[in-house]
Amino acid sequence: MLVAIISDIHDNLLNLAKCLDWCKDHKIGRMICCGDVCDADTLKFLAKNFKGKISLVEGNGETFVESDLETLKNIKYYGLAGVEKIGGLNLGFCHQNKDISKVAELSSQTLDFIFIGHSHKPWLEKREQTFIANPGNVSGTFFQATFAILDTDNKKLDLKILAHL
Repeated sequence: MLVAIISDIHDNLLNLAKCLDWCKDHKIGRMICCGDVCDADTLKFLAKNFKGKISLVEGNGETFVESDLETLKNIKYYGLAGVEKIGGLNLGFCHQNKDISKVAELSSQTLDFIFIGHSHKPWLEKREQTFIANPGNVSGTFFQATFAILDTDNKKLDLKILAHL
């Protein structure tokens, strides 16, 4: 199974549309968003243009309110931190590095990956048995616009650069 990992959209609908078009073309049916979607219109755009299930955590720049999520049935909102089993992998996600401990507390099992956003810079490191990864940012602020694709069958994480799609 392929899972899109996105973060830090910051209301850049042009870049978000390009990301979502790529996901549609590659039949990506699952997404994790590590926050900073920002306003309710961007949240609605994301839900409307990605037909699969979206797991979302709160970023520090959100201006949407929780009631904006009520009609968006394909988004599961976790607040500051979430954990899910997807494609046989135990995955955690949050927005800021400081919340990684909250993610770890939510799982009784070792996590295969923890995804975070906030810094806008894509990176990957391994801490004991868990990979910690930042998919970068969809907005293209401070660094190139990027997102990641996780292949759960082989635990491979691939960074996608929007300018190269």
